[in-house]
Amino acid sequence: MAAGPVRLWVRTEPFLVGALPAPPPARLAPHYLRKAAAYARARADQGCFPRLSWPSWRHLACGKLLLSPDIAWLYFELYRGLRGPSPPLRLRWAEAEAACSSAEELEWERSKLSVDTLQFLLFLYVQQFHNVSLRRSLLGDEWPSPRTKSPCLSEKSGTGNKNWDDQEHLAFVQSHLLDILELLLEPEQLSASSHSSCSSLVSLEAVCALSFLLEGTVSNSGTVRPLHKLALRQPCHGLNGYSKGSRTFSLPKLESWLRSSLTANPLGITVCVSAGKNLVRAQQGGGSTRKAKIACSARVVPGVSPLVMMSHVYKQTVAKSSDTLVGAHVSICRCHDSFIYLLSPLRSVTIEKCRNSTFVLGPVEVSVHVQGCDNVKVIAVCHRLSLSSTKGCTFHTLTPTQPLILSGNQDVSFAPFHTHYPMLEDHMAQVGLATLPNYWDSPMLVCRDSGDTSVFRLLPPSDFYTFVIPFEMEGDTTETPGGLPQEYQEVLKKREQKVQVWQRMVKEAGLSRDQRKQLQAVVEDKFYEWLVQTGNRQQLDSLVPPALGSKQAAG
Repeated sequence: MAAGPVRLWVRTEPFLVGALPAPPPARLAPHYLRKAAAYARARADQGCFPRLSWPSWRHLACGKLLLSPDIAWLYFELYRGLRGPSPPLRLRWAEAEAACSSAEELEWERSKLSVDTLQFLLFLYVQQFHNVSLRRSLLGDEWPSPRTKSPCLSEKSGTGNKNWDDQEHLAFVQSHLLDILELLLEPEQLSASSHSSCSSLVSLEAVCALSFLLEGTVSNSGTVRPLHKLALRQPCHGLNGYSKGSRTFSLPKLESWLRSSLTANPLGITVCVSAGKNLVRAQQGGGSTRKAKIACSARVVPGVSPLVMMSHVYKQTVAKSSDTLVGAHVSICRCHDSFIYLLSPLRSVTIEKCRNSTFVLGPVEVSVHVQGCDNVKVIAVCHRLSLSSTKGCTFHTLTPTQPLILSGNQDVSFAPFHTHYPMLEDHMAQVGLATLPNYWDSPMLVCRDSGDTSVFRLLPPSDFYTFVIPFEMEGDTTETPGGLPQEYQEVLKKREQKVQVWQRMVKEAGLSRDQRKQLQAVVEDKFYEWLVQTGNRQQLDSLVPPALGSKQAAG
């Protein structure tokens, strides 16, 4: 149990969607981040502190940390995607970016952006979450260990996917707490070796920044508060060493208070797995309901995104559009030979260890990450797409950022977003996603072993077909937002012309009634063969019959 009246835990989001699932550059190690912190504080009058402008970060990242400009922007933009502006401001930024006609204009627009310096440094430190330790990797318990388990609902304890394992989040903070506090110290509170002493003081602004990682409650109250508001409570001052006069905390006391108050996240993934509400028991192929489960967080807390976890759906179509999904972090694990539609605005989606399945997602505010999947199709409007260890997968996306190709991918296909449902544009506005800019066709190779461009291709227009979402919903969207690229539109137009030629030829053939019946029977037989060969027969069979109402299926 946590000591004292305050109970603290590690926030889920900085690790779940903030930690890029790849080893960080060597120059983002804690030693270099402390140097970067000192550099930023010493240049407060140059756009480095308390807010770090994009030009200042680009200079620091490229000139001091030796990162490439693309990687520097990647981390800057990742943080903004996590802690960035409201949806209306995101749409305004998208409009400004789309209006840029040159790299110079784009750089000028980016120069207007800035981030909270201390929180951004913490975000960069969190990237160490996926740093591969040689010793631990030899023991087999460090990412990317092949023994890694998936965040599936059948597992009652913590998960093996580090981003979806709040026990790993807690262990990381506990193991690195002193390092984290030292990163936030003012230079005069550090020794010549850049370490703290027993007399070091932590500023209030540093504790405010630490609220990026920690939150909690007073006793068992239901109100979740950021760390700094809890730390400033009068009963805690004697424990955490806060001085009203200097507005600072004693580092040794603060560290001790944090360690004694940290506990498991009562709103986290482990609790969702063990005590979450079961939303639906998916009917499996062959009539079995074994294992299939969709569950969500048991508690709804203002300001905390709910968690939805789906696993072991097999040979089934699952469709849902509801308030439960709005703003949720979604995990989809070990779903095979299925069609899954989640038609609500979402916070993030992780798809892991799935095969031969299609996933149609509502607009995703932060990120879609696909890992360890074979032959899946993902259709989504999303702020960011990343993929690792995938094989034979196709991604139909509309995204304002470059898709990230991490390690271990084979035969990846990227294609334009090609579907719609009636509420799509309303949902896009809710999460701040526009139709432009759209970088679906400009993936970024991030990891060293992903540097071979042969791992991906752009889907040839000849292989492109539109996708129809087979559910009725209310709303105004009647076509694919933003339309299709010209070369893909031309292919669809030619196919439509062929259909018209065929229809005219049949009409002008002068067939008798019996001949028309014979022709219809042949066409239906051939269509049925195509349904079976392509697997579309399974999808049709698994859809809810119209008599029961497609609205119910989608709700």
